[in-house]
Amino acid sequence: MQQSKQHFIIDACSAAFNFTKSFCRLKKILNRITNWEAWPFKLLYAPIAPMWVLYMIRSGSVWFFTPSNPKITFGGLDGEPKKEMYDLLPKELYPATFNVLPTEDMALLKQRLLEFGITYPFIVKPEIGGQGILFRKIDDEVALRHYHSLVPVEYMVQQMVKYPMEVSVFYIRHPKEEKGTVTGFLHKIPLHVTGDGEKTLYELVSKHPKASKRVEELKGKHHNSWSNVIPAGEKYILSYAANHNRGAHFVDLKAHIDSDLASVFDKISHRIDDFFYGRYDIMCQSIEDLKQGRNFSILEYNGCGAEPNHFYDTGYTLIGAYREIMKHWKALYRICEYNRSRGIHPWPYRKGRRFLNKTNELFRIMREADKRIG
Repeated sequence: MQQSKQHFIIDACSAAFNFTKSFCRLKKILNRITNWEAWPFKLLYAPIAPMWVLYMIRSGSVWFFTPSNPKITFGGLDGEPKKEMYDLLPKELYPATFNVLPTEDMALLKQRLLEFGITYPFIVKPEIGGQGILFRKIDDEVALRHYHSLVPVEYMVQQMVKYPMEVSVFYIRHPKEEKGTVTGFLHKIPLHVTGDGEKTLYELVSKHPKASKRVEELKGKHHNSWSNVIPAGEKYILSYAANHNRGAHFVDLKAHIDSDLASVFDKISHRIDDFFYGRYDIMCQSIEDLKQGRNFSILEYNGCGAEPNHFYDTGYTLIGAYREIMKHWKALYRICEYNRSRGIHPWPYRKGRRFLNKTNELFRIMREADKRIG
């Protein structure tokens, strides 16, 4: 009798454990389904893809978007060289930057750092890239040698900007208009944890709602500090690429959009020449300084491939996000059709296909290298 009771208790505990395990799995699955902001890019955009196809059909071109920003390769949808875009900017608007070939001698690289006045820490990122791939903060020569020895593609060295605030500004201007519109304004907060003086970096990452989903990736990039206890109150940056897909948090600043802000980006965009649609990523001292056109630096800007990312983390519903995306696509299509009427035609199909194939292969190589570099 006693033995039967013990078996019953063991079976009941086992059943309870299995139920709890199954419930946790179900909860995790439901969370993935309902948390649309965490959906993969292709899944998120699949329901509205027919609208993009409609624009292809109406324009008679698969690459209808390429006339949007005529001076930028592929209109800036994907695979555009960053140097090409920086060269369109006045030098005083962006940090000291230069390009490096992976075959370049280390001694020459160190000499060029001196010539450009770039000091540690600084940022490195691929000449053609995105999504934070191969984006790193370099703290010393050891880190630079490691990165340079493993990176397989041309990359950029860029001085870190000391301003405290990173913002994203989405800007649209119809070619026949002198003034444009700021459609999105965000404060971008890089993925980070805050120390409590007791937990290790690993423990802090494991308990973070976003960082905990990428533990292995972050362990590879922060292995030297992984077991260190982070001092109380210290903010430890996990990714300096303040992108949504790298775990950054966005704070909506649309209440600060006004004519002063639009005027600053009208002036910048006119100086770039033929830039009508895209997003600026900027470091600045404050919102007010940015509106006055002072104390800011453009980290980079993106063309028609820029996502109107102000619907992430800012209270949009899925339907609201789709409305926002399609509103931007409509503006993009109108810009392209107008530029086409001026004699700026979309790329031929074969040219675009070859370009995308080359770009996709390059991204494959970079993703593999990103894992090796850690």
